Amino acid sequence: MALFKSRNKMANTYTQFNIHITFAVKGRDNILTTNFREDLFRYIAGILKNIGHYPLAVNGYKDHVHVFFELSPKNNISDIVREIKANSSRWINDNKFVPGKFSWQEGYAGFSYSRSQRNTVIQYILNQEKKHSTTTFRQEYLKLLNDFEIDFKDEYVFEFYE
Repeated sequence: MALFKSRNKMANTYTQFNIHITFAVKGRDNILTTNFREDLFRYIAGILKNIGHYPLAVNGYKDHVHVFFELSPKNNISDIVREIKANSSRWINDNKFVPGKFSWQEGYAGFSYSRSQRNTVIQYILNQEKKHSTTTFRQEYLKLLNDFEIDFKDEYVFEFYE
């Protein structure tokens, strides 16, 4: 016995999910250097486009990346982060931008924003280099977690070497 009747028509789906994720280089090394960092951010934006999401801002600093995008409901955020990390680390390694094998640290932080907050978040992400002249990534990361009232355990937060 079917609980739901099948219908011939399928409803349209309309969404607007603005998602900000951030993740760090494994070992927190300052290896995202200016000689390839902007190309990396463009590459990550391309990954998002290729899997059906709209990049709003991609930027970061020497040891981490921020990605802000419109989320399509066809993928979940964990799969998107896995796709970004796998493809971007392969791109960095294939192009030999860093000595040895590059990889991202496990985990990420993710936050959602309303449409009215988009421009503020975009500017925040685009001004990472200036921000990190006075604030460490650890300070920034913990502030985001606290601002969003996310419960966390210190032992599960990124490894920070400062």
